Amino acid sequence: MSVKELISGMLREEGGFQKALKDVITNELDMTVNEFCLATGISPSTMYKILEEKREPNLRTIRAIIKSVRYLLAEPEERFIAIIASHQVLQTISDTVKVGNRDIALKEYPVATVEDAIISAVKAERDGALAVVCAPIVAPTIERILTIPVSPVIPSSSIFVAIEKIRNDI
Repeated sequence: MSVKELISGMLREEGGFQKALKDVITNELDMTVNEFCLATGISPSTMYKILEEKREPNLRTIRAIIKSVRYLLAEPEERFIAIIASHQVLQTISDTVKVGNRDIALKEYPVATVEDAIISAVKAERDGALAVVCAPIVAPTIERILTIPVSPVIPSSSIFVAIEKIRNDI
C-alpha cells in the first residue's frame, strides 16, 4: 500500500480512504493510531472520527495525513530537501546537510525561469521532499501551492561579491 493507494481509495469508493489508511497504519507502518497521531501531530480525536467514518476528512487533513505517511514510509536515505536554483548556484552545493543529529540529502532541481521553479517545486513535493529552498522571488508563490515548508535563499553576501566583481567596470 502506498500514498497512491490512499488517494485511489478515496476516489474509488465511499470509505475507501479510511480503509486504505487503516491498512497503512497497522500493516505498513506497524503502528497504533495513537502512535501515528503522536508521530504526525494529527489529533487522535480527528483521526478516530475519520477512521470510524463519523467525519469526512477535509483537504488540509488529507494533505497532512499523506505527507505524514510519505515521510514515515520513506527510508532515511530517501528523505531530502529540494534545492531549486540555477545551474551555477547548484554547482556550489554539497550533497547533504546536518539537521539535528541526522544527515539529510539535498536534491537539486536546476531551473532557468520562474515558471521552471514553480513546476520544480511541485515536482519536488511529489518526489517526497521534506522542504524546499528557493529564490525569494518565487518563494511566496510556491508557499501557496505546497504543503511542505518553503525557505527563500537570502543572498546578501553574494550580492556584495557580484558588486565587487563589476566595480572596476563602472
